[in-house]
Amino acid sequence: KLPTWLAPAQVKILPISDKFADYAKTILDKLKKVDIRASIDDRNEKIGKKIRDTELLKVPYMIVIGEKEAAEGKVSVRRQGKGDEGAKDADEFVAQIKAEIESRS
Repeated sequence: KLPTWLAPAQVKILPISDKFADYAKTILDKLKKVDIRASIDDRNEKIGKKIRDTELLKVPYMIVIGEKEAAEGKVSVRRQGKGDEGAKDADEFVAQIKAEIESRS
């Protein structure tokens, strides 16, 4: 398990269904703009399997995107090994993870 700043994949975006792919791409663009290594898990799997697979890959952060998050402009954050951290504003999350990476904590 690597710290966030060193991990090859820092954030994995997990849309609940294909309907939220556009919002997931918007979040991906925000993360890439500040040089955060992120990707979207757009497989046609249940969200539980996506979360389990991402936990096994030891990706530090997971962002789960569903109808509520897309409507409110938020992201539901899960931390590897710690579980659900709740919904946060998308820009707030980007700023938080960027600060964490820059401080190398």
